[in-house]
Amino acid sequence: MQSAFFKDFLYLTDIRTIIFIGVLVILFGVMKHMEKKKVKFSTRMLSATGLGLILGILIQIVGAYPTNPLEVPFIAEINKWYGLIANGFMNLLKMLVVPLIFVSIIRVILNMRQGENLGKLTMYTLLTLVSTTIVAAIIGLIVGNVFKLGVGYELVTGDAAIREVQPLVDTLQGLIPSNPVSAMAEGNIVAVVIFATFLGLATKRQMKKYETIVKPFIDLVEAFYKIILSVAMTIIKWMPYAVIALLANTIAGRGISAINDAIGFILATYVGVALMMVVHFILIACKGLNPIRYVHNVIDALVLAFTSRSSLGTLPVSIEKLTENVGLDNGTATFVGSLGSNAGMNGCAGIYPALVAVMVANMTGTPIDITFIMMLIIVIALASFGIAGLPGSATMAISVVLSGMGLGEYFPLIAGVIAIDPILDMGRTMLNVNGTLTTAVLVGKAFNQIDEEVYYGRKTVQMD
Repeated sequence: MQSAFFKDFLYLTDIRTIIFIGVLVILFGVMKHMEKKKVKFSTRMLSATGLGLILGILIQIVGAYPTNPLEVPFIAEINKWYGLIANGFMNLLKMLVVPLIFVSIIRVILNMRQGENLGKLTMYTLLTLVSTTIVAAIIGLIVGNVFKLGVGYELVTGDAAIREVQPLVDTLQGLIPSNPVSAMAEGNIVAVVIFATFLGLATKRQMKKYETIVKPFIDLVEAFYKIILSVAMTIIKWMPYAVIALLANTIAGRGISAINDAIGFILATYVGVALMMVVHFILIACKGLNPIRYVHNVIDALVLAFTSRSSLGTLPVSIEKLTENVGLDNGTATFVGSLGSNAGMNGCAGIYPALVAVMVANMTGTPIDITFIMMLIIVIALASFGIAGLPGSATMAISVVLSGMGLGEYFPLIAGVIAIDPILDMGRTMLNVNGTLTTAVLVGKAFNQIDEEVYYGRKTVQMD
């Protein structure tokens, strides 16, 4: 099986690869059986998470816990084949993001009742996102100091390179769409939202004078909205299968040894994530809603965010859960979800940069005084806007923050953290998504757009 046909084309040179592909197929059969038995979707998602975790660890055991798993041929082959399912599913979800957001934003503006203010909705959403990101940064500062990140570390540099940092003004200007088709192709969601907003407002204005002319466009928007939602629901049904492959791939591809080497930073990250999640639950409780019920309503989106590590890819599921389970108006869910997936990310732009800044400060002997703390909070608040819509948002966030703090030259010191980024990114992304979902709930309550009968399961609503 070492011929070019098996090695370079089929990517199957080891019997262990075939065995683990077979195991994945068997686990898919288990998921299918649970689906036929009408097991609840959330239960299937949690079961898939457990199965993916066990499968990833099992691959590591068979590979004898390699230091560089992807240099082991059979693990590299498994990673490639599992990636067909895992990455294929995420690509299908990402395929939906631009058309779903585009048509939903236009639709929500067309359906806005007299007196509703899009500007107030936008401002409330952005203020909530940035405020929670600042709280996340403060928690990151506290946790980083409690765990004494960077204290006693030797100054050994790695090969991590700082991302090129653009001026905030240039970044914000880049979000304004000069070419809406190009913005859609590049996945610049903020630009898509801006373009769709202009279209929606213009259509609403023209309805007063040219209703008969504009009506076909409105009907097209409604028809396209129904169709794209139907496609989304079809893809979302495959989520438990993808979660098994997603989590198994992450564990198998990164390795247990990588986790051991940076256990302190990993623990600090997940403690920070847990504390910020508690803050989210407290905010929801302050609005008179049961936070336990909230978790029950959105658990599927959180599980997908954790396993997929993609806030944007999770967006269609987040919108579905906010509409069907939380009882939030679909237009508001789409609008807040779109902004939250690109700005004010509590994990990538809040806790993570704060932890890294504390670690680098301790490694270099930089005093963490009141000036350092205030500067860090200001830089993080600004960066939470500046990284909107950019790929590699977490790496960009720490590049911006370290540069803003005058620590950019020490970026190579965090090479060890960058190496285990996928392990950290699972928790960060889940927190990003939970921050967006929490913001949507807070905005929904503020604008009286949450149906509590749906929220508490006394009434059902379907996105058809």
